[in-house]
Amino acid sequence: MVVALEAKGLTKEFKGFVAVNNIDLSVEKGTIHALIGPNGAGKTTCFNLLTKFLQPTRGTISYEGLDITRMKPAEIARLGLVRSFQISAIFPDLSVLQNVRVALQRARGESYDFWRSDKILSKFDDQARTHIDEVGLTEFTHERAAALPYGRKRALEIATTLALSPDMLLLDEPMAGMGREDVDRIAQLIRKIALNRTVLMVEHNLSVVADLSDRITVLARGEILAEGTYAEISKAPEVIEAYIGASHD
Repeated sequence: MVVALEAKGLTKEFKGFVAVNNIDLSVEKGTIHALIGPNGAGKTTCFNLLTKFLQPTRGTISYEGLDITRMKPAEIARLGLVRSFQISAIFPDLSVLQNVRVALQRARGESYDFWRSDKILSKFDDQARTHIDEVGLTEFTHERAAALPYGRKRALEIATTLALSPDMLLLDEPMAGMGREDVDRIAQLIRKIALNRTVLMVEHNLSVVADLSDRITVLARGEILAEGTYAEISKAPEVIEAYIGASHD
């Protein structure tokens, strides 16, 4: 197994409360790996640790064999490790094309020059259109982002993420707030973009997890409860108990 992202002894304490406790996690390169668990399991904290939006109390994180434990989010993004957010992070008053073009400006050296003329920024248009087509938004290229249906906004966010040339995508609840049609569309999109990338996602929709994931890690009370394929973890008594117990809390 070639490991893309690995955590060892990952622990996060908040004023004496242990939110994540001694987690060892390995995400195999070229797979879709899901992080699931009932409410309060520590998924979000773990995800924020792995994406460097939180610093661990103890433990280490490595990406492609490089220790990234103390790096900042922008630094790991430049390494090819890029995350999305549960709340859509786009510029609502810019068009779909302009949103992706802003992300592509990273190629100019971290300069995001909104005031530059369209003529100067148009050199990014062909690449932007490629990413827009990749996520199925070609017909919305010139629409204001704010006018897009919710599922299309999430697709646009993925397009802007792809513009950062990621080798690994970390998706924070990509199906949150979606109807069935949008869930199916975004699931197909994730499967498509994962063909030549590694994906780690936090997701509540277990049917999506079952359909997409090569491997699943189940968290409960800040610790790993089980790990394996969906067929394996869905039959594990401790996993069944954790989810049934959570539904009655």
